[in-house]
Amino acid sequence: MTGKSLNPSLNAEELHKPVQLILKDGTVFSGQSFGYRQSLSGEIVFNTAMSGYPESLTDPSYKGQILVLTYPLIGNYGVPPMLKENGLMRYFESEVIHIKALVISEYSAESSHWNSWKTLSRWLIENKIPAISGIDTRALTVHLREQGVMPGKLIFDNIDTEFVESDKINMVEKVSTKKVISYGKGKYKIVLVDCGVKSNIIRRLIHRDTTVIRVPWDYNYSDMDYDALFISNGPGDPEILTPAIENLSKALEGDKPVFGICLGNQLLALAAGGKTYKLPYGHRSHNQPVRMQKTNRCFITSQNHGYATDAGSLGKEWEEFFVNLNDNTNEGIRHKKKPFFSTQFHPEASSGPTDTDFLFDDFIEMIKKSKK
Repeated sequence: MTGKSLNPSLNAEELHKPVQLILKDGTVFSGQSFGYRQSLSGEIVFNTAMSGYPESLTDPSYKGQILVLTYPLIGNYGVPPMLKENGLMRYFESEVIHIKALVISEYSAESSHWNSWKTLSRWLIENKIPAISGIDTRALTVHLREQGVMPGKLIFDNIDTEFVESDKINMVEKVSTKKVISYGKGKYKIVLVDCGVKSNIIRRLIHRDTTVIRVPWDYNYSDMDYDALFISNGPGDPEILTPAIENLSKALEGDKPVFGICLGNQLLALAAGGKTYKLPYGHRSHNQPVRMQKTNRCFITSQNHGYATDAGSLGKEWEEFFVNLNDNTNEGIRHKKKPFFSTQFHPEASSGPTDTDFLFDDFIEMIKKSKK
């Protein structure tokens, strides 16, 4: 039986039931439920951030994935209220939880924070998101680092389900907006290609005197009137997003500034004729060090991606912008003459760090120069 719900109610007695986490290679972890009870499968990935679980759970880049949080204690500051500001959720990265399930070491049933609205467990149950605690997340993380990312599944009450191979599923189509939406009333008009955009990206843009026009991932914006183009983050394999790559390739024939983040970095590389590849277990943390090329400047960054850009595949008119100091993978590219650049990390990171927020200012300066 696949995907059967075991939740006749949201009563407290539904919590703490035994549950198993099974990896495709046969490794088994046993724990207790503190979320919705439903057997399911998804790609299992780990995040090493010490805070920011409400933001991570609502990050569209985690669509369809079982998220392992390596920080041992989760839930201690609860979940903030669902308030909106400028058409965006104030404390979250989107309006819904995108992860498929949550895996942690220890759940704090009691939360204490000035902005706590409800417990993490209650939030998960109401949104039908399974969760398991009591897992040795250190051992699980070491296993994934050694064996690589793989499908996993949560099994409740011996109700099994099939492993899901999500690599070639177009998750971007599932998280992208279905209509054109405008934010802000600023001086500079930016078309934002929504591949699963995090709300804080839009916040950082409209904070800088811009009007952000959010369009679907495969939208043809070639005839639109705009000052600059922004390509957002998002889930999955960039190479299957052919319409987005083709539209961006056409835009690169012009001179209007282009800024890409995360998946946007990979799409910019593909549109420029480069290649991408899948990482063994991805970069997902708030503490990835990167260095700006041709300088000694280093920054601590937040990241969430399973694919990377092959900088060596780019043409001579492009160069690396940033490099990861842990494994030397690409962290950004830029055109040598035109105002096109991107980062693999998140300059807008919420809950931080914000070391590279200045890149949004650089983007605005590019727009100002291009309009002179």
